[in-house]
Amino acid sequence: MPPKRKRRASPAPKGLAAGEQLKRAKLAGSESSAWGWVDTEVSDSAQITLEHRLMTCRLSRRNNKPFCGNKYASKPDKPNPAPSTEESKANVANGELVNDIIVVSDDEPPPCNKKVCKNNPNCLNFLGQEKWENEEEARAQFLKASDLGFNPILNARDPELPNLGATCYANAFLQVWFRDLAFRDGVYQCQPSSDAENNFEDSPVFQLQVTFAALQDSTQNVYNPEKFAESLKLSTSEQQDAQEFSKLFMSHLDNEFQKQLTPSLRTLISKQFQGQQVYGTLCHNCRNKSERTSSFLELEINMEHNARLEDRIAALLQNEKLTGDNKYSCSNCASLQDATRYTELRCLPPVLHFSLLRFVYDFASMERKKSKHNLLFPTVLDMSRFVSSTKSAGAVGGGESTGNIYELRGVLLHKGTSAHHGHYEAQVFDTASKTWFQFDDETVTKIDLLGEKRHSSKELVDILNGNGAAKKYVSFLGANPPRARPAKKRRIDDSDDEIAQYYMTGHETRQFNFGQNSDIFSSKDSYMLIYARKEEEPPTPNHPQNSDPTSLVPPQRARDVVKGLNAKHDEDCDIYARKEKHAKERFAELRDWMRSIYMHWHVDSVDKDSVIVSRQALEGWLSRPFEKAKDKVKENKSRSQSATEVAEVVEVVPASDILCDHGGLHPNKASNVKRMSKRAYERLVAREDCEIGPVRSPLDVCEICVKESFIELLYQIEHPRLVTLFDEMWDVEQGEPGCWLSKAWLKDWRLQKPRMHVPLHGDPAPDSAEFRGHVRCEHDQLSLVSTARRSISSQVSILSRPIQKNLFPQWLPVPTNEELCAICEALINTSKEDKRELRKKAEDEKARLRHMHDNALIGNTLLLENIPCAVLPADFIRNWRKWLSRPTDARPDKIDTSPLFCEHGNLVFDPNASNDWDNSIALIQMSEWRILDGLYSCGSVVAVEKRIVEDPVGVFDSKFVHEPPVCHDCRLKRRLNYDLADITVRLLSAKSAVGGDTDVAVGAPQQRGGENVKQESVSLGSRTTAGTRQSKRIRQGRDRQESTKLTVSKSMTVKDIKIELQAALKIPTICQRLFYKGQELEDNTVTVESLGVLMNDTLELREEGEDEDNLATSPDGRARKRPKEEKGFGGTLLATSAAYLSADAGTSSEGESHEATKPCPTCTYSNPPENLHCEICGESMDGVGE
Repeated sequence: MPPKRKRRASPAPKGLAAGEQLKRAKLAGSESSAWGWVDTEVSDSAQITLEHRLMTCRLSRRNNKPFCGNKYASKPDKPNPAPSTEESKANVANGELVNDIIVVSDDEPPPCNKKVCKNNPNCLNFLGQEKWENEEEARAQFLKASDLGFNPILNARDPELPNLGATCYANAFLQVWFRDLAFRDGVYQCQPSSDAENNFEDSPVFQLQVTFAALQDSTQNVYNPEKFAESLKLSTSEQQDAQEFSKLFMSHLDNEFQKQLTPSLRTLISKQFQGQQVYGTLCHNCRNKSERTSSFLELEINMEHNARLEDRIAALLQNEKLTGDNKYSCSNCASLQDATRYTELRCLPPVLHFSLLRFVYDFASMERKKSKHNLLFPTVLDMSRFVSSTKSAGAVGGGESTGNIYELRGVLLHKGTSAHHGHYEAQVFDTASKTWFQFDDETVTKIDLLGEKRHSSKELVDILNGNGAAKKYVSFLGANPPRARPAKKRRIDDSDDEIAQYYMTGHETRQFNFGQNSDIFSSKDSYMLIYARKEEEPPTPNHPQNSDPTSLVPPQRARDVVKGLNAKHDEDCDIYARKEKHAKERFAELRDWMRSIYMHWHVDSVDKDSVIVSRQALEGWLSRPFEKAKDKVKENKSRSQSATEVAEVVEVVPASDILCDHGGLHPNKASNVKRMSKRAYERLVAREDCEIGPVRSPLDVCEICVKESFIELLYQIEHPRLVTLFDEMWDVEQGEPGCWLSKAWLKDWRLQKPRMHVPLHGDPAPDSAEFRGHVRCEHDQLSLVSTARRSISSQVSILSRPIQKNLFPQWLPVPTNEELCAICEALINTSKEDKRELRKKAEDEKARLRHMHDNALIGNTLLLENIPCAVLPADFIRNWRKWLSRPTDARPDKIDTSPLFCEHGNLVFDPNASNDWDNSIALIQMSEWRILDGLYSCGSVVAVEKRIVEDPVGVFDSKFVHEPPVCHDCRLKRRLNYDLADITVRLLSAKSAVGGDTDVAVGAPQQRGGENVKQESVSLGSRTTAGTRQSKRIRQGRDRQESTKLTVSKSMTVKDIKIELQAALKIPTICQRLFYKGQELEDNTVTVESLGVLMNDTLELREEGEDEDNLATSPDGRARKRPKEEKGFGGTLLATSAAYLSADAGTSSEGESHEATKPCPTCTYSNPPENLHCEICGESMDGVGE
């Protein structure tokens, strides 16, 4: 059933409401309007008087603009009198209530409000006086504009909030490290060595002591560790990676702590943050194990959408089966065997860091991108099932241990969508107050929510079952559940320990204990998670992690620095207080003077002495003291003048917004005019620190501008009358004589506002230059083209005298009985004969030059062997063929062959180079050249002939023989002179040789130069194609074209060409190997110009499958080594600490060597250590791993 139509609302009542007063001014005509006198009182500009000029600016009595009272003038309070008995009786008149009577009143003044009085020159209210009425708000704005600097009192420490950090990427870790009491105590105990006593205060260790001491004892709530960054030689203006900073700085501290005499300090970093893991391989045949133990400061976690942290840890430790083509070479069996590759966690540190791999490398765009996958993490993490003992061989997961329960202590967030920039924030748990805080540089907030959302156990089950993350890694041992039987109903058991049950099949049921006191949070910006081991023992002096934070005492040197900062802060507070007191005194004096001006600047009649000022000028005068000092300093002010002195300068902007070019009041700018008391104006300009622009008297209305505006307004009134009069008599009756008129002129002139109208000059005549050609021809006779004109009655020019005499006195109408132009008729007949002659001439030339017409532009030279030929510009043939199709167009006048010669008189192209035969030159027979020489003016001939010739080694070949030699230098310049050029990219097959012809196989016994080629795997560049294990993720295309054309510019890079080829040939960039002149293009940043690529050049492309061994991550999601040092830390003190984190080349328990790799700082690909450029993205590897 369709919905019912809504009832239409009743129309609003017309007329006045009961009791509303009718104003006589609303019934008046246009006598009070600014231009109401046009065509009523004045019909000629000579009749304009001073009163009329005043009306245009609304300054006359006749404008009826009220003189509004001053709303800000001081008025005595008037008591409200009680209504009398007579007034009560007057409420009823003749039996009718007052509310039923419409009162016609002339006494009540019109309302005064901001909207109505904006254009009233006699109202000076609503210009910004309210800013000065509230003294407290005005004082606050004035102090802000006085630029007193930052108020250090606001930086005083709030005991309820922890102290802040300052730098972005280091701020998060400084906060986390500061709240690690064991680490803070170790930093405080660090002492300088005897040889470093003098330079200790410039060292990062001492600056870290000062930072921690400031966070602990400073009287300020903000501390800027600028000297800490300087000690590390870090640039505070460059954004760096927080994770890389953490690892490198920890390495640096470990080196410094190992120099200490206290044994506990030497091993502080390793005992507090370092764990151990084992990489091993178990042979299925002999059960022999090959293991390698390594230490870690953090666990790197690959991301997957809506996955739990525990699931991603299980994925990190997932076993890998080595079977089939991927068998393990067992040294004990001396053969390839099936094996299991495993990773085990042997020992966990007290503080456990999880690094989330948010930044991934996109192989399609060859750029780093940020992953926005959502990760779920608990506040309490049980790591017992992930830790294995030495007895567990290849199995992962040992018995439960109470020492492997971890509590969340910090969450590092990366805000932003890009991997190249963003902002780091930290969420840190303060153990003293048992409260979570959000750290955003100098902003600290108490929070109850980590990440973006808190999840209940039921919500967690829905998330995990929705994206399949739980199905993949529910079993730590990696057994994937079967897909045959559907999942059963989910179950939630509410108990002391929440047990969520998800992905249940007929074979197994998976359960996870979320913990009694554990909350589950999720975040798309989490970058690192910090957990601390939960201590079950009571606090003791031997357990500093649970000790009182106030018991930690910084070293004396650091305390002295903090005391100096506190003393400097107190001094700054005193200086600011004195400046603020002086500014308040100046404000009080300025406010009294400002109010004394605007409370007495109103005028109550036209006869009072007044001046005309711009409305914007008065608004600026009232608001100028609240603007910043730098916005109002004049150019002529001395630079030595302080900002507080400049703040007193109050100026009025020039009144150019009310003046015309003649220096008078402009009538079209009347809305900006305000009438001000002359006495108040004199008081205003008498102040030395006030500057005001030019003002005018009310009598200074510009007479010239008023006359010009009057002319245009009068035209707008009279023009419609003339059009109406014209329309009544312009039709031509049958047999009546008439005259011709331009259709375009008539259509435009009849508009209410003609587009052809020229202000102050009227409309152009019908026979003006723009419209004359519509009626008359170039011989000043009646034109043969009748579609551009129409006939009108001759009575228009006879009866409508105003149209002809006043508007267009020089117009001579053309009668309709005038004869057509005889000269134009004769030319038409002659042009038909000429066209026939031109057509015949074109057909004759086409017949004589048939071979050139059919073959010159298609490059067909098979029929021209052993035939004398000539080369000419192809543009001539194109223009000649166009003329053949349209003989009436311009015929080519000559054949210019000068572009084929250089300045030395030789050829700029090589006829025997196929790449030189582009679309700018063409080949024709010599006999046709002789014909052209007789028809056109020709330049020097370029004679060539294709013959069978013998080269110096005795090989016969077909080549062009030409008389002028080739200038090779000028030829190279010609092929390099381009903005855009087409190149050919030839796709090589598996057996095609680089730099050879596509139709010659690599295994051919005899090459052109007599070289023998072995049929083996071809080594190209620094990589070998044979024996490479190919990935199954990229499928090769079966049908693919052998070559493609690309349009390139000189600024394009090899990377840009590879991306274009990926779109054209569907070959991923990581599988492309480009060659130019036999050399592989390994550097993706090289431009086309630097390579010297010529027009119509050829590049060669070889497609190779993705090398699975060289990927940054294996198919099971396990992370390989990430880059240990980014280029951003090159040249800093942290760069020397990279060796601590590099993958050392070592030997396994079975004597197997583990080759060290060098990670790419851009795409994280592990390259051989000798590589200078990354094999995947081509970025430079200079300085990496050194």
